Amino acid sequence: MLSLNKPKLDNLANEIWKSAERLRGKFKAYEYQNVILPIIVIRRLECVLIQWRKKMREEVLAKRPELEAKPIELDRLVKKLEITQAHFSNGTDHTLESLAEEDPMLLEDNFRAYLNGFSRNVRDILDHFNYHTTVTQLVKNNRLAPILNQYKSLTLGPDQLSNLEMGYIYEELLRRFSEQSGEEAGEHFTPREVIRLMVELLDIPTPTRHTAIYDPACGTGGMLSVAKEHLLDRARTEAERQQVESYVTLHGQELSPTNYAICRADLLIKEDKEARVFLGNSLIPHNPSSKEPGDQLAGSHDRFDFMLSNPPFGVTWGGKDRYEDEARRYAATRYRAGMPRTNDGALLFLQTMLAKMKPVDAASGQGGSRIAIIFNGSPLSNGDCGQGESEIRRWILENDWLDAIVMLPDQLFYNTGIYTYVWLLRNEKPASHRGRVMLIDARQQFEKEPKAFGNKRNRIADVHRQWIETRYRDGWAERFEDDDVKLYHTTDFAYHKVSVVFWQTDADDRPAIVTESYQKAFTAANMAKEQAFYDSELQFAVQARHGDRTVEIRFSLNPDDSFATVWGDAVRKAFAAELAELTKDIAEARERNKATKAFIDGLALQVTWTHRHYVADEEYIPFDPAGEPDEYIAAFLEREIAKPILRWQDSPQLGYEILPNKYFYRYQPPRPASELLAEFWALEKEAEGMLQRVGGK
Repeated sequence: MLSLNKPKLDNLANEIWKSAERLRGKFKAYEYQNVILPIIVIRRLECVLIQWRKKMREEVLAKRPELEAKPIELDRLVKKLEITQAHFSNGTDHTLESLAEEDPMLLEDNFRAYLNGFSRNVRDILDHFNYHTTVTQLVKNNRLAPILNQYKSLTLGPDQLSNLEMGYIYEELLRRFSEQSGEEAGEHFTPREVIRLMVELLDIPTPTRHTAIYDPACGTGGMLSVAKEHLLDRARTEAERQQVESYVTLHGQELSPTNYAICRADLLIKEDKEARVFLGNSLIPHNPSSKEPGDQLAGSHDRFDFMLSNPPFGVTWGGKDRYEDEARRYAATRYRAGMPRTNDGALLFLQTMLAKMKPVDAASGQGGSRIAIIFNGSPLSNGDCGQGESEIRRWILENDWLDAIVMLPDQLFYNTGIYTYVWLLRNEKPASHRGRVMLIDARQQFEKEPKAFGNKRNRIADVHRQWIETRYRDGWAERFEDDDVKLYHTTDFAYHKVSVVFWQTDADDRPAIVTESYQKAFTAANMAKEQAFYDSELQFAVQARHGDRTVEIRFSLNPDDSFATVWGDAVRKAFAAELAELTKDIAEARERNKATKAFIDGLALQVTWTHRHYVADEEYIPFDPAGEPDEYIAAFLEREIAKPILRWQDSPQLGYEILPNKYFYRYQPPRPASELLAEFWALEKEAEGMLQRVGGK
């Protein structure tokens, strides 16, 4: 069974953490992982080699027992076999233990020779750790010998520590390093019980053909490893285990060189030669000449049967020094549905996975892909109608790819306490699933951790996982009833965003009147619009300034009045002396009118007006696939807005949002006033007692 010996792992993690703390004063907190993680990988690889050499010695001696008396010759033969046959090797005779016991003056040279003695696949891993630079720092700060002594005999071999347990150690240390350095890690390492839940919900069968599993943000490889290990664990016979080993291939990409190096080391130890894991950003096109590698699994043949991921939450992908320009090169293809706001790229990962689904053969119904992805709450509802996130949800739902959403408990992850959600998607829905989406409220399916791990205070035990799996499996059946499982049509998440304008009334249901500054240009064209809209008397108070003189002009404008005439007469009356002086030498009436108009247009104005008050609001109206939008929107507005509506306008396209909390809301009646009062007086009495005790002292 996939399980973790938590006490054993905690003790080991604490022991390793102590070695990191010994670096204090010589290394910055953010540099600790550069020292510790590579030496752990090196020691684990060494443990594998030591075990391999022991086994090979036994095999050689079984065939050639005379070599028992020739240890040097035996060692040379085993070393030769290691270099030519082992999945990885070290050409030197060094081990961490022998290095620690040799001449301290030769320690650096011997250690570097030991590192360079590894086969190319291991050296590539060390290069991604940039470990040779770290060794220079260790030597400079006199910390190389203490580190080697710390790890020379640490039991990290697969026979003592499973790959599952080692994955926990890696990610627990990464979490601690992140906290120690004060970094806000966008990546939230996934608890193993959550990965197992995702694998179970994907319902990956024992393969009888090639089955490809993919993670676009694979981190240290936890999801990929657990998925395959779970299939191996579930195999009932050796033949089924061989099927898993033969047919299942793992594929992934990771942006962090450290995480990538750990993942590669893990796959190397497992001797998984078919695994394809790349260093790079899976969200942007790959350019071999660029310093930042992109998606190297973007070919037409790169399609996967099962995909699962826990992409970074709330990580910025746009703006300065980000990869917005590169990502937008996929705008017409992979991201054609829309692009989310640049401060959260989570939905880009989902679109990347959807782009890598295998097509379904229309004739046979064969093919297709299934996806499980972890999100926070943002992708459910961020983005208004027509915006990127809403359009992505629209695209997914209208293509009927979303199968289910599972609401998980909070405080489940190591470095975030927020609620999370597992989205299940597939393009090969069975008939009973088509056109529908299942929501499962599993927020109460947890038990407390005996000891908190950062923000992780809750865990999903087997009984809770089985509870979720049962409801997902049985919830599609007709007449299935459960308060924590709900089925909706894909169109139930669609809505109209309607702009509505209506008159506001006062407490006595009379027209509300408002006086405010007029911010638009005080022109005949604008006034004609105001007269048509308000269709009632408009009152104006205008501060008009000419030179050093300011005059207040008050006038009213009725719907049928000519603004030019009323306003012109008001100005002529207020500035009669100025206009008389201006036009006294102009004989022709036409020219006098032109001069008067120029005078009026040149006034500096501050306008205040009094008018009926209207409300411009936006209403969100559920979509009715069977109805006529104009009819049911109008009926909704008439029902919900008990006031005469001046106008309303529907948005050009439907919006989509998914609000699981709304669907599982349970009304809690207010507590009786007598209970609240009794509690209040009890607290007051308690407070008085505390004050008396303090005063007595």
